Formats: sequence, C-alpha cells, structure tokens
Amino acid sequence: MSQAFEGYERQYCELSANLSKKITSASLLDGEQKKQKVFEIQTRLGDAESLIRKMDLEARSLPPSVKAMLLAKLREYKNDLNNLKSEVKRITSANANQAARDELLESGLTDTMVSADQRARLLMSTERLNKTGERVRESRKTMLETEELGVSILQDLHQQRQSLLHAHGTLHGVDDNIGRSKKILTNMSRRMNRNKWMIGTVIAVLIIAILLVLYFKLIH
Repeated sequence: MSQAFEGYERQYCELSANLSKKITSASLLDGEQKKQKVFEIQTRLGDAESLIRKMDLEARSLPPSVKAMLLAKLREYKNDLNNLKSEVKRITSANANQAARDELLESGLTDTMVSADQRARLLMSTERLNKTGERVRESRKTMLETEELGVSILQDLHQQRQSLLHAHGTLHGVDDNIGRSKKILTNMSRRMNRNKWMIGTVIAVLIIAILLVLYFKLIH
C-alpha cells in the first residue's frame, strides 16, 4: 500500500474521532460558545475533506490491483464524513427551546453512538483490507521471483544455443576441410594411374626395341 495514503488515512481517522467528540461537546452548549465551537468544527471538516481528496488522488495513481482496495476504503471514509456533516447541521439548526435542545442532544448522542459503531466496523474493514493487501503483495513478490527464475533459465538456454551454434560452425569447417582433402587425394590417385600407364608403355616400348635388336643380331 502507498505510504502517502496510509499517512492521510491515519490523519483522517484521528481527525474524525476528534470531530465526533467536539460535535458532542458543542451540542451541550448554547449562544456564542456554541457558535464558536461550530465554527471550529466546520473548519476541521474542511481539513477532513482535504484529506479525503488527497487519499482519492493517491489511490487513483496506484496500480489497479491496489487502487480497487483503497477506493473501497475511501467510500467508507466519505460516508463517515457525511455523517459528521449531518451531525453538525443538526446542532446548528437547534431551537433555543430547552425541550428541542434536549431532543437534539439525545439525537446527537444517538448519532454519535451510531457513528462510533460505524467507525468500529470501518476499522474492522480496514484491517481485513490490509490483510488482503498483504496477501496481494506476497503473491506479487512470488510472481516477481518466478519471473526472475524464468529469465535466468532463458539466459542459460540462450548460452547453450550459442555454444551449439559454435560447435555446428566448427563441424561445418571440418567437413569443408575433409572435402578438400578428398578432392586432393582423388587428383593424386588419378595422376598416379596416368604415371603407371606411361611407365608401362615406356617399358613395353623398351622390351620391343630390345627384342628387335636381338632379332637383327641373330639374323646377321
């Protein structure tokens, strides 16, 4: 999860709890004190809205797998903020009448309890989402490790292929040398055969000449 989002989230949760206490306190006041307290609460609501916007921008800038989880949390925070605004509207529209103020106080306390219950459920949902995020990060880590292993295997296979290509090139060169040697030996064999025929012819001619010489000597 984004560290920036977690920081905004922590600030918002603290601010929301503080606003809930201030709203409850303001509902017990009247006159100028109540106006000052409401003004302070409205200013802090503006800060809360600013944190919501920051969390929204941060969540939308993250990868889809993380963004969906954070936007779900963000919807819970927006609901919580709307509840706080509703509580402020109720206490600002209170009648000066004591009965109306008592009714507003009771309603405010009830809404505060409901809001506290919602925040408790929100924290439980946040914890579950955080656990889901941890599992997603672990899965992503495993996927990256598997990818690195695959890249390493592909590199090894590439090196083996280069070695085989080099060996094939060497064998091809040996085949060429053997072919040239075979041609040379064939040519030498042919020359030797021609030389044998020439020597045989010369010997035959010499034998004939010797026989002729002997013949003529015997006659004379």
